[in-house]
Amino acid sequence: MSDTSDDVWEVMATARTIRRFTDEPVDDATLTRCLEAASWAPSGANMQARRFIVLRSPEVRAVVAAAAAEALKVIEPVYGMSRPGPDDDSRVARTNRATYEIHDRAGELTSVLFTQQRFSSASDLLLGGSIFPAVQNFVLAARALGLGTCLTSWASYGGEAMLREAVGVPDDWMLAGHVVVGWPRGHHGPVRRKPLASVVYTDRWP
Repeated sequence: MSDTSDDVWEVMATARTIRRFTDEPVDDATLTRCLEAASWAPSGANMQARRFIVLRSPEVRAVVAAAAAEALKVIEPVYGMSRPGPDDDSRVARTNRATYEIHDRAGELTSVLFTQQRFSSASDLLLGGSIFPAVQNFVLAARALGLGTCLTSWASYGGEAMLREAVGVPDDWMLAGHVVVGWPRGHHGPVRRKPLASVVYTDRWP
């Protein structure tokens, strides 16, 4: 499996979440290609009422780190997470160890905040159809170029107000997604998913 790929099927099948990154910065040209891919995504009525904010300055990264800490307080009890012992090499321990690592390094990493304007005529869920395709395009483009990504919850919970104020996002815009991006320390995919037969129905709910 190569680090980069022009095969869209390989890209989709191997774009697993990456939580461990090297210290190498993401260069502007590569990040711009990913953002351009995000801009190509469809949106309702082609309004493109969305903005992508790259979070890079030390000041904003400090806020990202604080937001990550707030999110960790929420997800630990939800998922029954705790920091694994050094001798625990189980799959759960490896996953948890990587999750703690990305939270611990939140202030060091480049990330992108995906925002979508609200409209009174549409629910937030409906408006998601105008922003989440952009998030997915970004994730897939990053994988194609050899980058890794992690869609986080850091712009939710207590971190939402922090990031909104730090970046200056107006009240009528949603903080719809937050993606960490960087050069992976490790390998891409393959992704592990439920069998297709268990999630696809024909005509009726079984």
